[in-house]
Amino acid sequence: MRARGADILAEVVGFAMTSDAADIVMPSQQGAERAITGALTDAGLSPSDVGYINAHGTGTAANDKTECAAVAHAFGTHADRLMISSTKSMHGHLIGGTGAVELLACIMALRDGIIAPTVGYEEPDPECALDVVPNVARDAKVTAVLSNAFAFGGLNAVLALRAA
Repeated sequence: MRARGADILAEVVGFAMTSDAADIVMPSQQGAERAITGALTDAGLSPSDVGYINAHGTGTAANDKTECAAVAHAFGTHADRLMISSTKSMHGHLIGGTGAVELLACIMALRDGIIAPTVGYEEPDPECALDVVPNVARDAKVTAVLSNAFAFGGLNAVLALRAA
C-alpha cells in the first residue's frame, strides 16, 4: 500500500465472531462477551489498550443492557475508563451496511482523535454505568478501538483496529 502511495487509514489487528443462536431476537451476554474477548486475543491487545468501542447499540433495552454487561465483564476495571458510543443514534440502523459506517467512526477516532457521541441521551441507565459519550463528540487520543456488530439470531462480530 505504501509503495503505491495509499493513505493507510488504520490497521485491522483482530477479529472474532460467535454464534449463540439461542433466540432470533434476544441477545446473549456470553456470546457478545466471547466475541469481544476473542477479538482482543486475536489482536494481541489487553483491555487497557483499547480506548473506544463503537457499540452495536440499537437503543433497545434488551440489546443495550446485554452489550453493556458484556463490555463491563470483558473489560473489567478498565471499563470505567473506556469510551463507548452508538453512532446508530445518528445514522440509524442500516441493516447490512451498518458495520461499514460504524467502522468509519472507529477510523475517525484513531486518525482524528474524535469520538462520535451517542446523541439523544437523556438520562443514565443504572444498568449501564459506562461512559457513553453523551450527545457531544469528544476529542480524545486513542490508539486501539473495537467495533461491535451483533445481528439477529445471535451472530456477534467484533473488529479490533489500531492506529496506522
